[in-house]
Amino acid sequence: MSFTNYQQVEQAIWEIVENEIIQGEFMKTLLAGEWSSEQVSEFALQYSYYSRNFPRVLGAAIAGVMPEDDWWVPLVDNLWDEAGRGNPRAYHSKLYHSFLVTAAPTVPTNDKYVPDHPVSPATVDAVDTFISFLRSATPLEAMASIGLGSELFAGKVMGLIGEGLSHPNYNQQQKLNVTFWKAHADHHEPRHYQLCKNVLERFTSSGDLQAIYRAGAYITRSEARFYQGLMDRMKSFV
Repeated sequence: MSFTNYQQVEQAIWEIVENEIIQGEFMKTLLAGEWSSEQVSEFALQYSYYSRNFPRVLGAAIAGVMPEDDWWVPLVDNLWDEAGRGNPRAYHSKLYHSFLVTAAPTVPTNDKYVPDHPVSPATVDAVDTFISFLRSATPLEAMASIGLGSELFAGKVMGLIGEGLSHPNYNQQQKLNVTFWKAHADHHEPRHYQLCKNVLERFTSSGDLQAIYRAGAYITRSEARFYQGLMDRMKSFV
């Protein structure tokens, strides 16, 4: 696959997202209201690990980019959002916990909002894959992995998850608090992506565009495997 401009790279990543995440079994069954309450709980518990480890991913990306303001500031802005922009009441760990306690009310969590529940291999692999990639990535690959491999489509995907979790089938006994999902979809992710894009679109050579695509596609497909891995695990929770 060859590219002559950045917009073509974006479109190619969106095709992966559409085919492997949005049209995947995980998303289609969620949106159709086909999950049991046990499956909703298992998803919430597994995703809590991914969510609380995402600041580590951003930290690895910050270490991987150029030590120049226009490179690291977009990633620090993202990390600052994870920290509630300095307001402990808005920490994303706490925001996620507000969802978790409605989705898995019988599972205790400690004072750091960590549930007493085993973490699946698929969940650990999703985090480890991201951090391992960033450990040896070039600055351009590091920025592309966050920008195109996460932030480009995170708002869309998290919005769909929030929409799916709002299905009446999942809210009969207790209403799920989907604020975490809607906040990311409506506010955080579009800004995070634009800040990364401001750097990425400066690179216009064929080789740079290929490098940007490869990094973005690699992490996007890792996330797709994460969702399918969760779905495969959840099939035993019926």
